[in-house]
Amino acid sequence: MKINRSVLGITALAAVLITSPSTFAQRSMGAPGGRGYQRLYDTTTVQTVRGEVVAVDKFAGGRGIGAGIHLTLKSDSGAVSVHLGPDWYLDKQSVKIGKGDKIEVTGSRIILQGKSVLVAAEVEKGGKTLNLRDKQGYPLWSRRQR
Repeated sequence: MKINRSVLGITALAAVLITSPSTFAQRSMGAPGGRGYQRLYDTTTVQTVRGEVVAVDKFAGGRGIGAGIHLTLKSDSGAVSVHLGPDWYLDKQSVKIGKGDKIEVTGSRIILQGKSVLVAAEVEKGGKTLNLRDKQGYPLWSRRQR
């Protein structure tokens, strides 16, 4: 049976075009600090929240990316989930955040996996500032920072 090369080429191209959006969507999410995660930072949703840290948790990065740090902050308006950044980056910083600390977080409020999350750009604690992202939302630990 003879297969027409142009039909085979068009079929292959169609298969690539059909599967590409889902492939790119899966890659775009990535782990905190990854290319996709930094795209989730929305400069139009930046807000500042004050409160007390009630939990500090590590979460797995995935696909060879290290763990990230997540806080639960008790504010006047309720519990706030805060994503800080990779543990290796935070370990190198002079400002350390722990349970019971009173902090002020400035970041982008987004919906991630169906939940409201504040992606932190800056954390103030006791007159000291922990800088995590630039004004455009690019992580300071990223080589792709602009």
